[in-house]
Amino acid sequence: MKEVLLLSIIICSLSILPLAEAKPGNGFSIDLIYRDSPLSPFYNPSMTSSELIRSAALRSTSRIRDRFNLSSDGKTRAESVIVPNRGDYLMKIFIGTPPVETLAVADTGSDLIWVQCLPCEHCYPQQESIFDPKKSSTYKVISCDSKSCRSMFRSGCGSSGQCRYYYSYGDESFTVGDLASESIRLGSNGDQALTLSKSIFGCGHDNYGQFSSKSTGLVGLGAGPLSLVSQLGAQIDHKFSYCLLPYYANSTSKLKFGRQAIISGKGVVSTPLVYKSKSTYYYLTLEGVTIGEKTVQTDKRVGNIVIDSGTTLTLLESSFYDRFVAMVKEAIGTDHEPVQDPPEPFKLCYEYGTIEIPPDMTLHFSGADLHLQRINTFVKLENLVCLVIAPNERFSVFGNFAQVNFKVEYDLKQKRVSFAPADCGIMQ
Repeated sequence: MKEVLLLSIIICSLSILPLAEAKPGNGFSIDLIYRDSPLSPFYNPSMTSSELIRSAALRSTSRIRDRFNLSSDGKTRAESVIVPNRGDYLMKIFIGTPPVETLAVADTGSDLIWVQCLPCEHCYPQQESIFDPKKSSTYKVISCDSKSCRSMFRSGCGSSGQCRYYYSYGDESFTVGDLASESIRLGSNGDQALTLSKSIFGCGHDNYGQFSSKSTGLVGLGAGPLSLVSQLGAQIDHKFSYCLLPYYANSTSKLKFGRQAIISGKGVVSTPLVYKSKSTYYYLTLEGVTIGEKTVQTDKRVGNIVIDSGTTLTLLESSFYDRFVAMVKEAIGTDHEPVQDPPEPFKLCYEYGTIEIPPDMTLHFSGADLHLQRINTFVKLENLVCLVIAPNERFSVFGNFAQVNFKVEYDLKQKRVSFAPADCGIMQ
């Protein structure tokens, strides 16, 4: 029970073809280690399973609470993205020549790869050495008139004509530095490794906010042009997937790219992937939810829910959640009373052993019915059993707890997300 919940990454080892042999669509995979597992530098052995679960849930709601960074007139700032440090996974990359090992947060809610760099104008404390671009023979700054620089929401020209970027997050954390190209290798020294010889990344000289000393930067996996998956592009045939283990598992999940990412066979369902202007998020369209014989429907707006592997809970817009949770209570039985003042951020809990968990739940995405099992919808917290779906004031998120034991494939070329039920411990 101590490998709680699932998805923001230590990505520890890779099995990949060398770049010289790589062809478009050839695949590779990365081990995913949940940040609260014993393999993570964030692991706290003194915490109980229930404490770890609640910590992960609180971390994800803080991440979502700060999703919108509002200006004084109440309008959303376009450059704000989901808070990175409250995700569930880390990622190991090797940057520069000679390669320097870097442990970074992996984030599907943003699209910039960046690490802390010398010289520091302001760097947060980190346990590992800060990357020194002067010691790398492959480091090269990007000019401020380049396409990559223009793709940044906020950028400008430095004193030498280099691209200076400014990237902020929803909690007012930020990184400022030089946009550069560099050799980035995915894989440890003993493995075959895929090397991106001219990967675009941010060399952060001024970094401030809710970042941890146990990580050295961030790897964006979102839909934006500078994310890792976008830069890999044709080399992975614009495909990646993952299969997340239950929170109590004692082994690693997998993140796969290219041909290895393809899921097929019995039980596969697919739904359109929706892109929105100036957004790095992946959106789906949720049409309704069924429990037993009863269904509640959403407003069916196209792209009304974000799919995010770094958020623990599934969050539903409050107006829809109220109708949904009424259906859950009815399925449990109205003669059973929920506990008063459930532990935050959970909103619906019962005393353990006093109720029968409702039958499997079906989420109706556009063109795809996804049947969730009880492991995806309820969790035991000491003497309570709690629903892992909660309300959110402004928008909905399909979180990682609900994605456990599903193969989930993102096909960015065909603009679709596919799901297939799986025992992820066997399917790795």
